[in-house]
This record gives sequence, structure tokens and C-alpha cells, in this order.
Amino acid sequence: MNLDALHKIAVAMAAPGKGILAADESTGTIKKRFDSIDVESTEDNRRDYREMLFRADAAMKEHIAGVILFDETIRQQARDGTPLVKLIEGAGSIPGIKVDNGAKPLAGAPGETVTEGLDGLRGRLKEYYDLGARFAKWRAVIDIGREGDHRIPSPYSIRANTHALARYAALCQEADIVPIVEPEVLMDGDHDIDRCYEVTEYVLRALFSDLYEHRVALEGTVLKPNMVIAGKLSEKQAGVSEVAEKTVKCLRAAVPAALPSIVFLSGGQSDEEATAHLNAMNAEHRDAMPWALSFSYGRALQAAPLKAWSGRTENVPAGQAAFAHRARMNGLASLGDWSDGLEQAA
Repeated sequence: MNLDALHKIAVAMAAPGKGILAADESTGTIKKRFDSIDVESTEDNRRDYREMLFRADAAMKEHIAGVILFDETIRQQARDGTPLVKLIEGAGSIPGIKVDNGAKPLAGAPGETVTEGLDGLRGRLKEYYDLGARFAKWRAVIDIGREGDHRIPSPYSIRANTHALARYAALCQEADIVPIVEPEVLMDGDHDIDRCYEVTEYVLRALFSDLYEHRVALEGTVLKPNMVIAGKLSEKQAGVSEVAEKTVKCLRAAVPAALPSIVFLSGGQSDEEATAHLNAMNAEHRDAMPWALSFSYGRALQAAPLKAWSGRTENVPAGQAAFAHRARMNGLASLGDWSDGLEQAA
């Protein structure tokens, strides 16, 4: 393990004004997104869409530090034969790869899941490194019980997921790949922000305990957490400042200072909500945090360009302009410099 190299990459992944583009949708997920614009999800169409994003030079060079890829994408070539990985590198961004196999039902815990994919991971990581990946991502999914049911998440399901994250992270660092550890507490339920805080803190404490036991070097690791936010079905939604305050408070309580950077997932928030919350954390609490706070958004960066593109070659400039705008807004939010006025002026 080359810790110096891992640390440099982990720091670069949240460089000032930059964040991560999560372009690692599985074949099933990208099909749903293509269905929304009436475009067939063929290998060529998926390639063309992602090539459009990676060739958006202003967005990539100025605001995207790294790109998380799916297995298909890291092997693909652009229309002119250039590997997509080379397009990303040419824009000054770092290629990364999703390596988990998704959340599956957890035996003995009805209604809960554990993420699979550890079998054969050492060999896959070596192959991905040779293909150009310098960081990886593994997502664990933690649900919160509905209507005050505190049986979900169970301590068993939390530890099963954090243990898997720690084993994955150790294998990544062995392969000189920076692990993004993503313990996502879902916002799908009816819980309020305080319940989200309680579960998120518990999950993060369990995660860093397991990372320590697995001898994972935090200096070469990146955390991708959810924000502390009320469930989408909750009648009591928190304001932007409360989300920012409680998210930072939770992180300060559970995340060691040795970690170089934290990049948030958007988790079902709207484009502007995800941007506003990130901005408030950096604008109102920057001095209270030892880590860089930035973004690792998928849908919150891609929804607008996907709609603008709509599968038509003549719409590529419009799609790239929409992507550049969302990338710039989130780049500003990572500095605490975003405002509603900037959105309205676009």
C-alpha cells in the first residue's frame, strides 16, 4: 500500500470547487432513466450519453475531480475509439469504479439488506487498476422503519454492512485504490430529522470502528454519507440551515479528523435542495470542520442534462450546457459561494 499516493488522491477528490460525478448507474438503473426520456437503453446509447458528459470540457476541468464508473463504462470507447477513461483523464479528472454487487436481503433480518460483492474482489480490483481506476465505491443501504418502528435498522444489519465496507476498503488500499465508503441511510420513510440523526450517527460510529479494526488508513479513504434530513414522507420537513447544522454536528460526533474529505450523496433530494444544503454547511460551518466537504452526486448532476439531451445528437450542446450549470452550482456550494440568485439567473 502506497499511503502517500492514496492520500493525494483522497485529497484531490474534494479539491476546492470540485466534486465527484457518480456515473455508475447499473444497467437496470440507467434503463429507468432512459425510459423517462423515451430512449432505448442500448450499449451505444449509454456510451453516447456518458461520452457527452465526459466531453463537457468546462464542467469536467473546473468542477469534476473524479468520475465513478460502472463496469461496462470503464471498458468502453468513445465513437472515435478513445477509451472513455482517457477522456476523463484528459479533462484532469480521476477515474473510479463501483465494485459492489448491490443490496440483497439479509438472512435473519426481514426487511433489511446487506451489500454483496466481496467474493473475487481482490482480482477485480487489480483489473480495474490496470484499466485506470484509482478509486472505488461500495454502497451500503440502511433503511429506517416506518411509523416509529425502531426495529429497523437493527444493530445486526448495520454491523453486517459496516463490516463489509471495512473489508472492501482494506482490499482497495491493498490494491493502491482509494476506497469511497458509502453508508447510505435512506430518506424514503416518514421519519423526522432527529431520527435520521440518531441512525446516521450510530452507523458512522460502527463504520469507523470496523475500519479501525480492519487497519484501514483513514488518510487514504473518502466518506460518502447521506445528509441528516427528514424522510420524504415526513410531515415535518427541516429547513436548509437545520439540515446543515445537524449534518455537521453528526459528522463532528462520529467522523475522525484524519479523514481528508467527505463527499455527500444527494439521496433523492432535488437538484437545488442538494446544492443548497451543501452550500449551507460550507458557508455557515466551515470553521468547525477538519475535512473538506463536497459532493458525489448522480441524479442531482445528471437529471437536467439527461432531459436536455433526450437521445438526440443535435441536443449534445444543450445537454453539456445543463451539466456545466449543475456542476458549477455544486462547485460553488462546495466553497459556500452558491445562492438562489445564481440559479434564477441561469
